[in-house]
Amino acid sequence: MTLRSALIKVVQQEDLNFLLTNRLPRRWATLFVGWLSRLEQPLVRDACLLAWRLFCDLDLSEARTTRFKSLHDCFTRELQEGARPVDAAADVLVSPCDAIVGASGWVTSGCVLQAKGFPYALSDLLGDDERVRSYAQGSYVTLRLTAGMYHRFHAPHDCRIDRVIYVSGDTWNVNPIALKRIERLFCKNERAIVPLKLAANGQPLTLVAVAAILVASIRLHCLGGALNREHRGPNVLACDAQLRKGAELGWFEHGSTIIVFAPATFSLCDNVRAGATIRVGEPLMRLG
Repeated sequence: MTLRSALIKVVQQEDLNFLLTNRLPRRWATLFVGWLSRLEQPLVRDACLLAWRLFCDLDLSEARTTRFKSLHDCFTRELQEGARPVDAAADVLVSPCDAIVGASGWVTSGCVLQAKGFPYALSDLLGDDERVRSYAQGSYVTLRLTAGMYHRFHAPHDCRIDRVIYVSGDTWNVNPIALKRIERLFCKNERAIVPLKLAANGQPLTLVAVAAILVASIRLHCLGGALNREHRGPNVLACDAQLRKGAELGWFEHGSTIIVFAPATFSLCDNVRAGATIRVGEPLMRLG
């Protein structure tokens, strides 16, 4: 057994994993990693990248460059042109990110699942009764970005954004171990709620980008900067952005979660199932 596989086996033990990633000063750990990841000192950068590779699968074969100024530079890397072809079908919403599919299904009585046996009220997550009503009997998909994945996210269809709602909160880990133990976790964590209107018919779509431990901030191009606890919240931030399907929306400073909500006119695509890996541009939901 290699050192890497031995370390991974140890940290995958549920009780130890939960202790190491949640029972520590989450906010201070997040701020520290945010600071450390931006240091451009070569020895610090190389040591951080080595430690990162020990605990996650990091594939840079599709990266635009493999020379990075800092750990943060690697986290937020761009991909080579054409690395993520986008399904062009007009009736298809595509995945906004590379991710592992978590809980998905239909909004039932205003509730969705965080994990098996752990429902939460959509109103607690979105904080807007009118928006919740838009998704009655609608579809949702939880998309978890792991640490080694591509961390940028993209528009699921041609759309317009006129505001973003930032909600400050905690930074619990969002891995399956924590999701089985912390009720209403997504409703407690820091998050950016991004309401979209589809260009073709004005139907609503909402992306909820949920931060987690070690996620220093969420950056959205339509706002021209990063969202973090300086904004507090709930804080409605006006913008005016029109995006083509597959256009880049922004990025996480580290891995986290995006939850996609669509109205009842959409259904989940066949490739969307718990535990499956999905990539930017692949079918996620279909109209009709």
